[in-house]
Amino acid sequence: MNKVILMGRLTRDPEVRYTQTSNTLVANFSLAVNRRFVRQGEERQADFINVVAWGKQGEFCSKYFKKGQQVGIIGRIQTRNWDDDKGQKHYVTEVVAEEAYFADSRRDGVSGEASANFENTFGSEVAQNSEFELTPSDDLPF
Repeated sequence: MNKVILMGRLTRDPEVRYTQTSNTLVANFSLAVNRRFVRQGEERQADFINVVAWGKQGEFCSKYFKKGQQVGIIGRIQTRNWDDDKGQKHYVTEVVAEEAYFADSRRDGVSGEASANFENTFGSEVAQNSEFELTPSDDLPF
């Protein structure tokens, strides 16, 4: 099984291009994903992971995702290689996005248009209650 789940911040706005043969939209961007553990006395480390989104998924990412925004991506790892004009071989490993989500809270950077799209998709009641914060008094089932 080839399945990847990432949550991180965009290092740049998605870059859009179209394929030559079928004119399909392709969006490329990079996520800074924090590592889980921090060594004592050091700053948190991050991995920079390239993501590619095709078609409707790419259109969504290019329209609503902006640099610095926290997003969630579900997809698969893909590797590819090619030879350039000088005969140099290049290798790339990237994540092909199959699902893309906002991970910021509504006030932290989701634009009005994106919020409206979220509300149209999931209903205004869910959108209004999209921030789930626990307080010390909340009972947890675990």
